[in-house]
Amino acid sequence: MNGAPKRLQGRVAIITGAGSGIGKAIAQRLASEGATVVVADIRGGEPAASGLRAAGACARAIDTDVSREDSVHALVAETVREFGRIDILVNNAALASTLPMRPFESISLKEWERVYAVNVVGSFLCARAAAPHLRASGAGRVINMASGTAFKGAPFMLDYVSSKGAVMAMTRALARELGRDAVTVNAVSPGFTLSEGVVSNEEVAAANRDAAIASRAMPRDAWPEDIVGAVAFLASDDAAFITGQILAVDGGSVYH
Repeated sequence: MNGAPKRLQGRVAIITGAGSGIGKAIAQRLASEGATVVVADIRGGEPAASGLRAAGACARAIDTDVSREDSVHALVAETVREFGRIDILVNNAALASTLPMRPFESISLKEWERVYAVNVVGSFLCARAAAPHLRASGAGRVINMASGTAFKGAPFMLDYVSSKGAVMAMTRALARELGRDAVTVNAVSPGFTLSEGVVSNEEVAAANRDAAIASRAMPRDAWPEDIVGAVAFLASDDAAFITGQILAVDGGSVYH
């Protein structure tokens, strides 16, 4: 990581759901640009954090359930205790590829509530807990991970699709509240991406891969590494006057 640009030198970033997939790739990219990275993951992020440290980065794993208020408070408190500040929050943790595809009439209330607890409430809890520290930073950044499905709609995923629509709306509203304190709030909206979770779920991959490629101006697969540059840009000073925006990173599948 020594030869990479260091736009984020001295910044501390929390990335939820960073133990694998897109979150892990984001952690690697922000670390390569100089950020101290906290890998927050419900399944344990120590392997990802160890890999970052082996590459020369400063990284720490903290087991976190973003749907639980006490767990989120512990994440923020431990981060500040160890590193003294929080400059960047990437709300990436989400239930997505593990969800079965089914008609909306077959989605149970329990599943619907769990998806919203992680995808929507989790982003709210993390932003609320981190807000005082992001304000104190003077260059605070909140980056929410949305989804192209919320632009286009997608069948048999109503709980997931609607939750990502809520994340987009939250992004725009939160930008209005935090802008006076130089905290930007933006969202990155990936298209269908071959993350570890998607690749391991044959039903999801088979149902979406070909259609996703066909919809793109750049007709190829998307990988986590395709997403991370946009996140690094929004986390940097290069994006200091950009807020309330939803950036689609999908090879030209949607325009908005």
